[in-house]
Amino acid sequence: MLITLLFVALLAFYVAWNLGANDVANAMGTSVGSKAVTLKQALIIAGVLEFTGAVLFGHEVTETLATKIANPALFAATPQIFVVGMITVLISCGVWLQIATSRGLPVSSSHAVVGAIAGFSWVALGVGAIDWASIGLISIGWVLTPLISGAIAALFYSQIKHWILDQPNQVVQLQEWIPWLSTALLGVFGVIVLPSLTEPLTNFVIEQVGFTIPAYDIPLLTGAIAAVGLTIISWRQLGESGDKEDKGEIFPNPVERLFARFQLLSACFVAFAHGSNDVGNAIAPLAAIVYINRTGSVPIDGITIPLWILILGGAGIVGGLAVWGKKVIATIGENIIALQPSSGFCAELATATTILIASRLGLPVSTSHALVGGVVGIGLVQNIKSIKFQTLKGIAAAWLITIPVSAALSAAIFSIAQILFF
Repeated sequence: MLITLLFVALLAFYVAWNLGANDVANAMGTSVGSKAVTLKQALIIAGVLEFTGAVLFGHEVTETLATKIANPALFAATPQIFVVGMITVLISCGVWLQIATSRGLPVSSSHAVVGAIAGFSWVALGVGAIDWASIGLISIGWVLTPLISGAIAALFYSQIKHWILDQPNQVVQLQEWIPWLSTALLGVFGVIVLPSLTEPLTNFVIEQVGFTIPAYDIPLLTGAIAAVGLTIISWRQLGESGDKEDKGEIFPNPVERLFARFQLLSACFVAFAHGSNDVGNAIAPLAAIVYINRTGSVPIDGITIPLWILILGGAGIVGGLAVWGKKVIATIGENIIALQPSSGFCAELATATTILIASRLGLPVSTSHALVGGVVGIGLVQNIKSIKFQTLKGIAAAWLITIPVSAALSAAIFSIAQILFF
């Protein structure tokens, strides 16, 4: 069994590697495309933050993924079949993500996992083993995510364009808007990240002091202090930028240079949140198999993911991002529309807002869908002719076939495994 676990661990690392190359590249694609950061800087920043998010908070996100699409209770009498099914999920997802990445197509790892679980479940126990309500919910999220993100990005960018970029004195206008931009940035991302970051501090205070602190008091206080600090720092940097010559700078315009700093911060939060949310797509099947090996039963009420599995997933994500992430970064950041830091910042803010709204509603979402929708929304405000629709056709095709392709791969591999082992 040790050899089997080692093999499954390698498969999970392979899936995490491909997830890093494809899904994680989305987090930094717009920042690279707008020249806010270089590709090398993006790989380092995203690598550190994705790994940190995955290891520190990955256990909270997808620990019940193995029980979401197929009913594990139906496999209670035959846990070994469930093990083989989870192995086929890893193989199918890894292969499909690698194919998509090699073509520079941003796809959803969540949808690949869902399709693969549905595929082997159908072959193993029939169509009744699939939770079609969950499949329908995912389909709704798949359709709505790019539309909502595009609408938010278009609305936000149109306001920045009108009140700042199209004004004769952009610097003065930006000075007035900096507090609101700081609040919007830290407000949206803070709701995603700060509650998790401050939860240990909250629990410590409760244990030591002995009184209850409302869940969001510390996050709100932290966010308010951070917003004031970011505002003061941004005012100072904008003043310094306006007082000096900008020879040799990538952004001679001090407004775009400051937006580049805002965008870098927004990309960092996206990378951290993504690492904590999506690492489960790679490691949940491994966690399920480890649970079965330890207890002899199929997990019904969720999975506790050991730390070593989180580290394995985080390491795979970073490796895949560094080695294979360039193509997907280029697709989102450069091959849909030409981006400036101001427009890239709006796209990332729209992406985070969409993810947050969907999380509150319990809808599964895709980072790639949200970012592509946000970038297209920016293009509609700038000039519809600036959008490269040929690139969008390829992306849309990859979205459409992810679930059926991963399901077919999983079903075929599981059928072969059944013939060989059962």
